[in-house]
Amino acid sequence: MITRFGASQLLLPRSLNAMLLAGLIAASTFTSGQSAPTPATAKATAPAKATAPAGAPNHYSPNRTPSREEAYYSILYGVDSFNVKAVESGELIRFTYRVLDGSKAKTLNDKKNEAYLVSPGKHVKLVVPSLEKVGQLRQSSTPIEGNTYWMAFSNPGRPVKPGDRVNIEIGQFHVQGLLVQ
Repeated sequence: MITRFGASQLLLPRSLNAMLLAGLIAASTFTSGQSAPTPATAKATAPAKATAPAGAPNHYSPNRTPSREEAYYSILYGVDSFNVKAVESGELIRFTYRVLDGSKAKTLNDKKNEAYLVSPGKHVKLVVPSLEKVGQLRQSSTPIEGNTYWMAFSNPGRPVKPGDRVNIEIGQFHVQGLLVQ
């Protein structure tokens, strides 16, 4: 004959009841993801104090061209504001520049001058692709002062990635150490 006992009818020694109660409390705190703070963890979980005062924002630009170099390119070639960016999931690398003097910047827009993007760290030299119906992926119109112009370099296999330093060569025009964004 089997007799069923309810929890209140089960007689257990007091020490066993205390251990069961401690186990239930431990299990409930374990499943909730919280634990009782100890002096060691109370210091570790205290909110960290701000180390830097809230002041003016940092205007650091890792791709900024030195002022003497900007003056050189603006006087000799009539361009400034160089930018290199990976586009189309890294399949193309776009080089942009702003024209300051249209007559001096003609050499950059001349399709007769071969354009190359050289990555010394990766040992690759990228070219501007020429598509059948579109032609070269670069602007070749007469440069107008104040306008920004671009050219795209094919990056098959994506050897050039954001964060790499590259050089641009267009005929006699050379700029070095541009950061790919």
